Amino acid sequence: MINIKKLTLILVAILFAYSAITYAVNRKVERQNYRLVKSVNDIDIRFYPKAIMATVTSIGYSYMGNSNSHFRTLAGYIFGGNKSSQKIAMTAPVYMERDSTKNRMSFVMPSQYDLNKLPRPNDSLVNLHYSQEGYFAVLEFGGFANENKIDNKINELKDALATLGYKTIGDNIYLGYNAPWDVIDRENEIIVQISYLE
Repeated sequence: MINIKKLTLILVAILFAYSAITYAVNRKVERQNYRLVKSVNDIDIRFYPKAIMATVTSIGYSYMGNSNSHFRTLAGYIFGGNKSSQKIAMTAPVYMERDSTKNRMSFVMPSQYDLNKLPRPNDSLVNLHYSQEGYFAVLEFGGFANENKIDNKINELKDALATLGYKTIGDNIYLGYNAPWDVIDRENEIIVQISYLE
C-alpha cells in the first residue's frame, strides 16, 4: 500500500527540483535593458531606453483577467505564428497594464531586432511597437502575484513616491519574471514613469 505521506513528500521534492531548474533557465533568458539611476529606500529609479514590444489588448479592468488568452496569443507569435514561421526567443519581463476600459500584455522582443526586421504576426491582435523610453520608479516584490497584491503594491509605491516628491506620468505597470509554475524566488515589479531630471 502506498504511503500517502511519503508520496506527498516525493511530489513536493519533484516540484521544487523542477522549479529550481526553471528558475535557472529563467535567469538565462535575456532581460530588458535598463540603467539604474539610484535606489532610495525600497524604490529603484531606472532609465529604460525604448524597446520593441509585442502587445495584445482587450476589454477589461484587470491585470490578470485576460492573462491566459493574452499569453497564448503572444506565445503563438514568438513560437512561429508569424509570416516567416520564425521562432523568437522569450525574454523577461512580461508587462501587464490596465486603464479604465482595457488591459494589455506585452512581451519584450530580443534586443538584436529592430522593428523592420521582426516578422509580421499572423494574428492581427498582436501589435508590434516601440515602448516609451524614460525614467521609471520601480518597486520589487516576491511571491505569487494576484490582483489584490498588485493593488496593494501600487498603493505602496504611490505613497513612497509622494513622500519622495516625484510626479508620476501615466498608469502603473505590473512586470512578471516567472513562469506560472515556478515556486521559488518569484520576481515581480510595479513600475510607473516619473518626471525626473538627473
